[in-house]
Amino acid sequence: MKRSRRCAQALRPPPPRAETSLDILLRPVADKHAKTSKYTADRNMPGAVEGETITRRRFMTGTAHTAGAIAAGAFTLPALGFAIGPIFKQAPHRWETVGKVDSFSEFNYTAVVMTLTPGIGEAGKTTVYMRKFNPAIDTDPSDRDTKFIAISSRCAHVGCPVRWVDAAERFICPCHGGVYDLLGRRVGGPPPRPLDRFYTRVVGEDVQVGPRYSVNSELQRFSPRDPGEPLDGIGQYLYPSRPSERKL
Repeated sequence: MKRSRRCAQALRPPPPRAETSLDILLRPVADKHAKTSKYTADRNMPGAVEGETITRRRFMTGTAHTAGAIAAGAFTLPALGFAIGPIFKQAPHRWETVGKVDSFSEFNYTAVVMTLTPGIGEAGKTTVYMRKFNPAIDTDPSDRDTKFIAISSRCAHVGCPVRWVDAAERFICPCHGGVYDLLGRRVGGPPPRPLDRFYTRVVGEDVQVGPRYSVNSELQRFSPRDPGEPLDGIGQYLYPSRPSERKL
């Protein structure tokens, strides 16, 4: 009995030796460029079946992920297009008749109403202050070929309506105290630039008002900007016009 136990202990394999750091460093590294079999059974993958190149589990997982991505894109992409599409849509330029040539003076402004956005009723209309070109005060070179001056009534601060005060020869914003001179240049208050202007033209005996443009303190023309955006110095680069606005 004792002899059989000794034989069994002699035939028993010795316990595995603990792996040292030197063994880890000397362990051979598998070649990542070595060509492996395309069959799942050869790669000892769980659930592999002889002759298949992809397991059913991986195939179903990939199918579910693909179906989920298609479903998410089906409602995400149209929503994004609806949200950002109008930003890049350029509105056509409109010209609107606002009066006859003899309806306006060289020395005072006349308020006229024009439609900026058709189809939305009174909300799409705005007031424009008009007068004839006066060479005594309109000395800016860009205005030499303009027969009429059209100034917007939207304050350059936050867009509140301004009104022309004939006695003071000033445009005044009653909301935040913005004050502009006869040419629409800021002389007081928080507005960062002069009042915007509109292109004008004469067709026969009719005076027409067209697209809006913005100006800096020297009355140089720029593509339309939103209220609160300065155009002097680096401001013209920090606050570019919207993509939907045509560049001047």
